[in-house]
Amino acid sequence: MTSYTPQLLGALALFAFASSITPGPNNAMLMASGANYGLVRTLPHLAGVVVGFALLLLAVGFGLGGLFAAVPLAHTVLKAVGAAYLVWLAWKIATARGLGEGTAPRRPFSFLQAAGFQWVNPKAWTMAIGVVAAYVPQQGGASDMLLAGLVVFLISIPSAAAWAGSGVALRRILERPGALRLFNWTMAALLLASLTPIVIELVQAVAGGGEAA
Repeated sequence: MTSYTPQLLGALALFAFASSITPGPNNAMLMASGANYGLVRTLPHLAGVVVGFALLLLAVGFGLGGLFAAVPLAHTVLKAVGAAYLVWLAWKIATARGLGEGTAPRRPFSFLQAAGFQWVNPKAWTMAIGVVAAYVPQQGGASDMLLAGLVVFLISIPSAAAWAGSGVALRRILERPGALRLFNWTMAALLLASLTPIVIELVQAVAGGGEAA
């Protein structure tokens, strides 16, 4: 049995849609992958995003989130690692080569790479903690958490597909290497811009630690 009411379930669905369809690291990378490699080669990346995030959400719901409450430094370290990894990914996107360009085009993300990325993706952690804190009944059990994971998983699929599909739709416009290069640098810049809140939090955490010392 589930403790969810129709109203709470609807609120969860709206939150999942709003969080998964808005710009962020995953969506910027999916759009860039769709533009550079096409939809078929982007499908493992897409699947890794939705499955990886669902697993992260369940892990947070079943107790991992409590680690950050008990050890705030762990959350700060995770954000720093995630930010550094996103900077590296932005560079990879900026220097990506599309199909037919060069003798050895770079490969898109694999399923495991995309799934693993969710564990260092600051937006994914924020969304997972938000779902557990606000949209999972406090008196509920494992069935409620599993239902929340299923709802988020199902809603994330069309959201992720929309971003990958948008990239595919741009392929005709980006056939010229110069246009594709400009697009990749633009997506890399957007990926870096998504780090702004994380960088601010890290600076505040460091400043706060210095004052405490």
